[in-house]
Amino acid sequence: MNQSQLPSVLVVGAGIMGAGIAQVAAQAGHRVMLFDAREGAAAAARDKLGQTLQGLVAKGKLTGDAADATLARISPVAKLEDAGDAGMVVEAIVENLEAKRALLRQLEACLSRDAVLASNTSSISITALANGLQAPGRVVGMHFFNPVPLMKLVEVVSGLQTDPAVAERVFKLASSWGKTAVHTRSTPGFIVNRIARPYYAETLALLLERAAEPAVLDACLRGAGFRMGPCELMDLIGHDTNFSVTESVYQANFYDKRFQPSLVQREMVDGGLLGRKSDRGFFAYGEGVAAPALPAPRQGGLPASVRWHGAGQGGPAMAAFGQRWRDALSAAGVAVEQVMGSEWMGIESEGRRLALTDGRSATQRAADEACAEMVVFDLPIAELPTGASLAYAGAASAHTAWLDQAAALLACAGVQPQQLDDAPGLAVARTVAMLINEAADAVQQGVCNAEGADLAMKLGVNYPAGPFEWLARWDGAAVVELIDQLDRFYRGERYRVSPWLRRRQPRPGSAR
Repeated sequence: MNQSQLPSVLVVGAGIMGAGIAQVAAQAGHRVMLFDAREGAAAAARDKLGQTLQGLVAKGKLTGDAADATLARISPVAKLEDAGDAGMVVEAIVENLEAKRALLRQLEACLSRDAVLASNTSSISITALANGLQAPGRVVGMHFFNPVPLMKLVEVVSGLQTDPAVAERVFKLASSWGKTAVHTRSTPGFIVNRIARPYYAETLALLLERAAEPAVLDACLRGAGFRMGPCELMDLIGHDTNFSVTESVYQANFYDKRFQPSLVQREMVDGGLLGRKSDRGFFAYGEGVAAPALPAPRQGGLPASVRWHGAGQGGPAMAAFGQRWRDALSAAGVAVEQVMGSEWMGIESEGRRLALTDGRSATQRAADEACAEMVVFDLPIAELPTGASLAYAGAASAHTAWLDQAAALLACAGVQPQQLDDAPGLAVARTVAMLINEAADAVQQGVCNAEGADLAMKLGVNYPAGPFEWLARWDGAAVVELIDQLDRFYRGERYRVSPWLRRRQPRPGSAR
């Protein structure tokens, strides 16, 4: 399609998101009309875009001619009636149902019946937005991520009355703008904001229990491949914003306990500790402020020999880590005997155990397995780089000498052991299990497919892998068991296994 055939685009809202949408549409060759109810805001946004484009020219990312042509395609309009020939509208105004509904009614009155009405909402129901319009089938969600020019993902959101042809048209349009589009049904949080809730929630729950300090939990999640730990990410997003999204998803899901906001975060919002924007959140910010230091690791010696129990609960990821660990122990002069057919995975030394977490606390496992000297370690869901943090915890009955030696054994595998209080599921295992579980529920409920969930989480929030990719690296039965153990420990509604996962776990007695 040549540029003369491209539909003209009206962007309503000249804030950060609206200006970004206008930029990508204009760079793709569309004539863009930019409107904002605040007088002069659209013109100011266009001027700022000109500076942004010149900055790209200076960095060699855009030619001068391309920058000039892009800016020339963007025109501020004084009133919506001036954009009557727009074939496509993307609204990016305040996140308020009634305000958006009122705008859509205005647009319906001044645009042709063929014009697509897209909303950049991150949480409001597309079904609700379309309610009462003369042509609800042309209302669709087109959820971009900030910063719009850089983030590849666009969630194309269909409400109950959205015409499938309209959703497909927007899907293809987003692709032509250089974005990766994924289809999603209009449910609270869509794909990304729904599936991502456990990444924050599990860490906030551990902080409420005082299982570890924020810097330690962040280090453990970064060790698993996440670019930012949950605490530093919440500081970056802003606790007011993050709390508001969580609260919105919680309310929209009829107060389902899986999405319940945290008292820890509520207190931070009430106290104005909003993160980077206030120079203080979980961490302090500002010139000259040093990053928080991690606690010094425990010091212990290696035993002369160990027994390696090699059950497969950890899946391929744990198998690879286990091989690396055994090789390192052998190189350090430790005699390693492999025991096949065990029901657990990890190291035994003179009756003392260092076991991969299965969701039970170390103290519970010590009682269940009649092993007072019990230490559990977190799941290595990805290849851990040298020096990556890995959590572990000891039973209340475990002696200091074994805790010290367990830390030395973990360090021999090239990781930096981080001791947590005896919280079930530790940090990475429970977080990744709940991310998988939430994604499985989204697929079960027809919100998206597995491929869409993986794409959305990798591109929308920069996760190192998608939830179903993690599932392939782990073990479905182990994920189900871990969540069930969390449910037994906490006795609430939060840790419910998705039916999608429950149906796919191996039958009793079948091979894992």
